[in-house]
Amino acid sequence: MLDKIGIAKRIAREVRDGMYINLGIGIPTLVANYIPKRLNVVLQSENGLLGIGPFPTEDQVDPDLINAGKQTITMMPGSSLFSSAESFGMIRGGHVDLTILGAMEVSEEGDIANWKVPGKMVKGMGGAMDLVASAKHIIVAMQHCSKDGASKLLKTCTLPITGLKCVKKIVTDLAVLDVVPGVGFKLLERAPGVSVEDIKKATEGKLIVEGEIPEIKF
Repeated sequence: MLDKIGIAKRIAREVRDGMYINLGIGIPTLVANYIPKRLNVVLQSENGLLGIGPFPTEDQVDPDLINAGKQTITMMPGSSLFSSAESFGMIRGGHVDLTILGAMEVSEEGDIANWKVPGKMVKGMGGAMDLVASAKHIIVAMQHCSKDGASKLLKTCTLPITGLKCVKKIVTDLAVLDVVPGVGFKLLERAPGVSVEDIKKATEGKLIVEGEIPEIKF
């Protein structure tokens, strides 16, 4: 199985040179630490930051520099600060190439639910709705199952929807999968020590398995 760092490392392999990338709250923020240094990419945060660097070490922490999840961050040379209105203009204008989000549920059609559990207090959807509606490519980082063992990769989402048919790829603690609308979850790779049968048992939605499924390598 993959831990949170393993999930972040695997997603970092999906990053391409020249991309503008938005990292959601939780596991996605860890991706910043594992993007290969040879790549020239720009990380964006909806609270008005462009050019986010890796998480700060203890001596680098600046309480005035935070991302949308209120985590302290570093900034790369040439970074810029601006209003959230300009940041959302960038998002809604389709200028974000890749968005990496966490999720509570994803359906086999690529629908995502990641902002609200009925009956629990939340401050709001934040920028997720704009990001899933506007990003060119969306990858989800999540646990394959809930704490009680229920699958989070479903035929149909049961929680309030954030976006419809928008997720392209999912990296969980068990597997890497593509979402193929109208077909299902296509299994691409399995986590170390995890069998295809384990993934089948943990996936409620339709799982497509073609040929030999390789183990994730780093």
